[in-house]
Amino acid sequence: MKPSHWIALFVTALCAIFSGWLVTQAGIDWHSPQQWIQYLHGLGWIGILVFISFSAIAIVVSPIPSTPFTIAAGTIWGPIQAGIYGTIGIYLGSIIAYWIGRTWGRATVKVLTGKAIYLSKHRGEKYLGWVVMITHMIPVIPYDLISYGAGISGLSFIWFALPCLLGIMPCTFLLTHLGAAIMLNSSATLAIALVFIAVLGVLAWGVKRRNWFGLADVISFQ
Repeated sequence: MKPSHWIALFVTALCAIFSGWLVTQAGIDWHSPQQWIQYLHGLGWIGILVFISFSAIAIVVSPIPSTPFTIAAGTIWGPIQAGIYGTIGIYLGSIIAYWIGRTWGRATVKVLTGKAIYLSKHRGEKYLGWVVMITHMIPVIPYDLISYGAGISGLSFIWFALPCLLGIMPCTFLLTHLGAAIMLNSSATLAIALVFIAVLGVLAWGVKRRNWFGLADVISFQ
């Protein structure tokens, strides 16, 4: 195997070990994410690193839920800080998933996720980069599958990395602002967040049911 394969294998093993620790040993109450985030807040910068690592692992290992914890982070750290931390973690996780997909290919990704995803480049890399941004901004398809699929398709790193980041930020900051609005009981902020969620819901329905933006032409599953 090439050195890149060994490195990818090592990173994958680390993610698997860390995710196993999170599930069995970290003492996380999955029904009370705010309590765990509050505990991390008390750890200072170590807690921030743990939250970023958790957000990254949640992308690579899809059964781990991240959305409730991102919302809870907004109630503890505030919408801006939590949005930055969440964006960093989710972005790192997406990059790792892209790299695993590009290095190990479709068979390995199917073992990790239970699904085989196909992203076609027949419309060019720019269009596929746009697809990556839209699907991260409107999460009708899990981040991990899109990231794995982009790597498998051979999409160049630059056309994955920038659209991925631009897609992650709006959704992440929306969730942290929603958490902050709930905590502060700010009706105006909460109303804006709910309107934004409703718009995303309509867009998600259109993408999934009506093939808006033509995503069905470039994305398929088995």
